[in-house]
Amino acid sequence: MSKRKADTELLNEVPWSDGLTDYDRKHFVVYLRLLDACTARAMDAEMSRIVLGIDPTKEPERAKSVLDSHLRRARWMTEHGYSHLLQK
Repeated sequence: MSKRKADTELLNEVPWSDGLTDYDRKHFVVYLRLLDACTARAMDAEMSRIVLGIDPTKEPERAKSVLDSHLRRARWMTEHGYSHLLQK
């Protein structure tokens, strides 16, 4: 797995909405990589470091918070958000 490119800034908390947001569109690849990493049973520290670009040894609370927030949204995308992608 290669490290995340810092071309789109990650927020500590994903902006929540019942529909797709601009943030979702910009971070869709991050969501997919997190879901893939979960399927591969990657450790939280690996996902934080590699996918999110956060060093969990230096920022453990932030790494956990950002990971939890983005995973929650990624899972929402698999259950609800994908249907918004299919619309116009």
